[in-house]
Amino acid sequence: MTNEEILAQYGPREAMEYDVVIVGGGPGGLATAIRLKQLAAEKGQDVSVVVLEKGSEPGAHTLSGAIMDPIALSELIPDWKAKGAPLNQPVTEDAMVFLSEKSSLRTPNFLLPKCFHNEGNYIVRLGFVTKWLADQAEALGVEIFPGFAAAEVLFNDDGSIKGVATGNMGVGKDGEPTGDFQLGMELHGKYTIFAEGARGHLGKQLIAKFQLDADKDPQTYGIGIKELWEIDPARHKPGMVLHTGGWPMDSKTYGGGFLYHLEDNLVTLGYVVGLDYANPYLSPFEEMQRWKTHPNIRYYLEGDEAHGIKPAKRISYGARAITAGGILSLPKFVFPGGALVGCDAGFLNVSRIKGSHAAIKTGMLAAEAAYEAIVAGRQGDVLSAYETAFESSWLYDELWKARNFKAWFKKGLSTATVMNGVEQFLLKGNIPWTLHRDKPDHAYLKPAAECQPIEYPKPDGKLTFDRLSSVFISNTNHGEDQPAHLTLKDASVPVSINLAKYAGPESRYCPAGVYEFVDNEADGGKRLQINAQNCVHCKTCDIKDPTQNIVWVTPEGGGGPNYSGM
Repeated sequence: MTNEEILAQYGPREAMEYDVVIVGGGPGGLATAIRLKQLAAEKGQDVSVVVLEKGSEPGAHTLSGAIMDPIALSELIPDWKAKGAPLNQPVTEDAMVFLSEKSSLRTPNFLLPKCFHNEGNYIVRLGFVTKWLADQAEALGVEIFPGFAAAEVLFNDDGSIKGVATGNMGVGKDGEPTGDFQLGMELHGKYTIFAEGARGHLGKQLIAKFQLDADKDPQTYGIGIKELWEIDPARHKPGMVLHTGGWPMDSKTYGGGFLYHLEDNLVTLGYVVGLDYANPYLSPFEEMQRWKTHPNIRYYLEGDEAHGIKPAKRISYGARAITAGGILSLPKFVFPGGALVGCDAGFLNVSRIKGSHAAIKTGMLAAEAAYEAIVAGRQGDVLSAYETAFESSWLYDELWKARNFKAWFKKGLSTATVMNGVEQFLLKGNIPWTLHRDKPDHAYLKPAAECQPIEYPKPDGKLTFDRLSSVFISNTNHGEDQPAHLTLKDASVPVSINLAKYAGPESRYCPAGVYEFVDNEADGGKRLQINAQNCVHCKTCDIKDPTQNIVWVTPEGGGGPNYSGM
């Protein structure tokens, strides 16, 4: 049954009214909620605020490196230290290293641009920070509904945003309601703030509907693949931040690694690959595994019996797309009755590899604009004050100075290294030129016939791993009897075009083993098998599919990974 047919038979849906509805319980959405309640408390008023979070709890789907600049958090909650915010490990050392396959070259710290310096920042487990922010929000009276995925945008008769509807629960694989069926509910707001993270399902629809990206550079993304390890205390350097460039990427492909030393003998490490890569044989997951075999990385993970060093233990795994286009790809982020905050719009600063401070700041700015409108008796109009406030903020200045960072990498690693050094180190971000891009990431993929296949080594189960064992420790779970949330516009395209022309890149760019080309007994050829239960909600397929035939939609609320402390 279609959603329309289900509504006709089981509707209408229950509706709940709020002043502000927030979609997404990450740092951006929670900062919006907290700021709204703070402003209301200052004036002795009440503003009703609800946050919908598709994860099983706040922080369950939160994944980031992460080094956090506390600038925005200090504006939102000045006494965050006294209130126990889990920013426990300050950065103590920065290292930028360029790798070849067997050797390395460290850039002297005095030559590092400001964007690579992390004094005053903290290495955090962003899932824990998100849970803490949720506690602060609830203490102020914010209602948080975890396990409820916003699946549909609702509109008023005049075209403005009315709110959202959550997905139906208890629908079987065949699309028919089961005995556990529960109709979704509607949440109506005077304003609706979308804070879904990179490539948000509803944000994507809104950008298209309102043409918010008209006259903007196409958004570009990276896929970040991350692991959390416990290492031997003798190899642990609390607060050390290591970034790498070069190997295993070729000079024309954007990519880089990170290894951050948390507290308690923990390190978080991972690899980011720009999704504008050209070779369909490239596998970001396999590149990340290969990167760990470099001597500079395996040093921290391998044991050394002769010196009493115990092998490290992998604790968790995850993957997530990140926005990388910066201010030149930033869509108009306000529209009648709603706004985008954080990575749903693309506020991440790729030169600093940081987005949580931007999410919190934009959430605050959106909240201040929405509160001003509500107390003035308005609703459903464009929150233009949010745009104005952003343009006069420190975040605008920060993003403007970094506007060319990613674009230089299309000219090769050497050119990018030199020119970003010139722009960020010599010119201090005061750049007299601007580089633009004119193609989305999927359009850069070349036919397989024009590219060299890549042979990746088999995992050893100690330092390197396969996808399925990795997904297992991400605690990913979806109900098996529910419609696949990875949908195809045309079921024939994966074989007739993607496999035939591009050698089936979805079987490689997915970091969770969702897509497999298997034998089709019916005709002796191949068919695409979608293992939707493996999906870690990274959104890579929605971005990189060369035919843009795959559309990620929300599964039942609560499904997906459970990263918690990642």
